[in-house]
Amino acid sequence: MITSLEIRGFKRFESESFEVRPLTVLTGVNGGGKSTVIQSLLLARLAAMSGGGKAGGTVRLNGPLGLALGEARDVLNWTSGATEITVRLGGPGGESWVFGFGLPDAEQALHLDVRRLPVPVVPGIGPGVADPAFTYLCAERLGPRDTLALSADEPDRIGVGVRGEFTAQVLALRETRAIGPRSPRGEVRGPLHHPDGAGPQLRAQAEAWASEIIRPLRITARLAAGIMAGTIRFGETSLIGEEIRPANTGFGVSYALPVIVAGLLTEPGDLLIVENPEAHLHPAGQSRLGRFLARVAGSGVQVLVETHSDHVLNGARLAVAQDGSLPAKDMVTHYFDHDRTLPIGINDKGELSHWPSGFFDQIETDLGRLARARRDR
Repeated sequence: MITSLEIRGFKRFESESFEVRPLTVLTGVNGGGKSTVIQSLLLARLAAMSGGGKAGGTVRLNGPLGLALGEARDVLNWTSGATEITVRLGGPGGESWVFGFGLPDAEQALHLDVRRLPVPVVPGIGPGVADPAFTYLCAERLGPRDTLALSADEPDRIGVGVRGEFTAQVLALRETRAIGPRSPRGEVRGPLHHPDGAGPQLRAQAEAWASEIIRPLRITARLAAGIMAGTIRFGETSLIGEEIRPANTGFGVSYALPVIVAGLLTEPGDLLIVENPEAHLHPAGQSRLGRFLARVAGSGVQVLVETHSDHVLNGARLAVAQDGSLPAKDMVTHYFDHDRTLPIGINDKGELSHWPSGFFDQIETDLGRLARARRDR
């Protein structure tokens, strides 16, 4: 598992280091560098999968894994005079995995040259790590769609996709047992079983978790013959046989379901990165989703979450303090301010080690202003 991340010469980071634990939460101000941390891991992933695992390849800055970083010169930290980007990952035994990227000679290049790669396999990153062992769900997930795309990969290699676009296909394939009988991802692992699930199958477990996190519902996923598309339909638990189109269930279901399915697909040692899991969810659902992601992390998966929601954070704190599904030592929160980054720990009571100014304190600020406004009237 990855235990540290060091970034040099990439975007806003001249040189910055981060502790990484089984559950790492990134939060803070807009433009503080949270997305840059995630993008550094995406560059490492792309580099690991390029050129047969040898230096000398390239990584595209636009397209793969949903990246849209522009030109190569746009991603260098020019204030430090950097000519190279370095992403260094550390392991629990003192391992050090270094990825080095250089600026191509071509003007307006849309890629980086891969100048340095680690020789061994990096946990969760690769090379040789197939989807869905590495899963990244971006903030711009797909909203309600009548049909969803299909992946041409082998069935047991298909994850939910960067935007959740393959969620219907994943659910349908595992429902029809198109996954190889020896695939470790054929059924949901025991530590992630929901007590109300009708069985260990992915759809049954996704349905149970979605019913808890979002609202009670049934899920039907199919592969549409002849049009190369997948479909998801939902149903009220009290109305057997009635199917509802995604557009009539709201954005919350379509945004949260890929996160749930991605979590249920994981195996120990996998890396799951999720941006804004709270999008379009009621605060109660945000908390429950944070609790769920913490449970995934507690089952041996490395989970990195970027969020602006105190409800997601509090859900993870409940997983530590109430559920016991994640040890306190396995969670860290990094708060990004305009000019600094602060790590925040947690104890087994769910208490945070400190609460810096600006860290989810807006409600107190607003309530204080409302109280003063009432007194002034």
